[in-house]
Amino acid sequence: MRDTPNFTGWHVAVIHREDGNTERLMRQLRLLGIRSTQQWAPLSAAELPDLVIVDADQGWDDLLPWNGAVPCPVVALLGSEAPGRIAWALQQGAGAIIAKPIATSAVYPALVMAVSIHEERKQAAAQLRYLEERVRLRPLVHAAVEKLMSVRAIDEERAYAILRDCAMRRRLPMEQIAAFILGGAEPLPEAG
Repeated sequence: MRDTPNFTGWHVAVIHREDGNTERLMRQLRLLGIRSTQQWAPLSAAELPDLVIVDADQGWDDLLPWNGAVPCPVVALLGSEAPGRIAWALQQGAGAIIAKPIATSAVYPALVMAVSIHEERKQAAAQLRYLEERVRLRPLVHAAVEKLMSVRAIDEERAYAILRDCAMRRRLPMEQIAAFILGGAEPLPEAG
């Protein structure tokens, strides 16, 4: 993320007991144009907000409705230096921490950091899924190379180069060209 987001119109769920910290936080969120709700009960998975701010000092495992992939940016409110509380915040997907007592000047930077980290995590997860799919389909490439080797009576390096060149010319992944060749939907490419 290169630009700082405009939070106007966002919905933020503040998962924290009502106190002086939440009052200060809610007031600052309003000044940023954010619609916020405050509760001290588990967040509903059915109505997820744009961003969650959660009390990491008092939070428990079922407070947030996700295991694994975090669907929205998370900011942790933390007044403790306890390693277990920091670890819990990280487990919940916190991308930023606002120290308690809350300083209003810490709110906007924490929101920006949490959104940025969340976007980076989503991009990294998408890239990982893409690479895992490519690895899963690698046997197709190997089988297509073997088919080219046997039909064209060429060595493995040349067969691979032919397959790669065909994929580049067609602007398709090698795995897709290999699947076309093995499935008979694509004629064997000629040596270039």
